[in-house]
Amino acid sequence: MAKKRNYRKEYDEYHGKPEQIKRRVQRDKARDAASKKGLVKKGDGKEVHHVGAPRTGSLAKSKTKVVSRAANRAIQPKRKKGK
Repeated sequence: MAKKRNYRKEYDEYHGKPEQIKRRVQRDKARDAASKKGLVKKGDGKEVHHVGAPRTGSLAKSKTKVVSRAANRAIQPKRKKGK
């Protein structure tokens, strides 16, 4: 049986760091801009993909395009299980 996730620990160690908060804000702004253009809607299964985005640092200068959730997950780098 899989061990329960400690969401508090994940937030403290990763999601709550200032750099990650800034990246989340940039992702939210990109989604909001696409929403205002009518490209995405809540619940439509679409995501905003940052084309050529760096793994660290700012997302502000990267171009975006709207893709399906499945396509966006296929584009992302593969990660090892359990990490």
